[in-house]
Amino acid sequence: MIFEDIADFAAGLPRAGAIAGLDLGTKTIGIAVSDGLRQVASPLTVIRREKFTLDAQALLKIAADRGLVGIVLGLPRNMDGTEGPRAQSTRAFARNLSRLTDLPISFWDERLSTVAAERALLEADTSRKRRAEVIDQVAAGYILQGALDRLRFLG
Repeated sequence: MIFEDIADFAAGLPRAGAIAGLDLGTKTIGIAVSDGLRQVASPLTVIRREKFTLDAQALLKIAADRGLVGIVLGLPRNMDGTEGPRAQSTRAFARNLSRLTDLPISFWDERLSTVAAERALLEADTSRKRRAEVIDQVAAGYILQGALDRLRFLG
C-alpha cells in the first residue's frame, strides 16, 4: 500500500521494525536501512538498475533478509515544490513495487539529499572514486534519516 502522507505511513507501520530508504536514480538505486527502533539510518548498498522486475526482486530480497517493515522512496521534487518527470518515474516505481509486496510504501522529499551526501563525503575527505561508489547509498541515508526524524516526531 502506498501512503502519500508520512503520518498515514506511520500509522500503517508496526511499533518496531527496520525500514528502508531508497534513492532512485536512472542507473542505480541507493539503499539505506534503519535500526529496529527507527532511530538511525545507515547506508547499505547500491543496486545497479537493469529492468524493473530484476530491480524489484533484488530490493525485495533485501527487505525479506532484513525483515523490513516499510519502504520510503526519495521523491525528487523541483526546487519550487512541483513534480517533474523524475518524480513521476518514482511514483510509477512505487506503484509497480506495491503490486509485488504488502510492505507499506511512502515518499520523502529528497531535495538536496545528494548535495548533502556529497558535502558529507567531501568533508570526510573521501576520494573521488569512493564518492562515486557510495554517493547513492549515502543519499538514501539522508532521505531515510529525514523520514525517521519525522516519524519520531509523529510518535
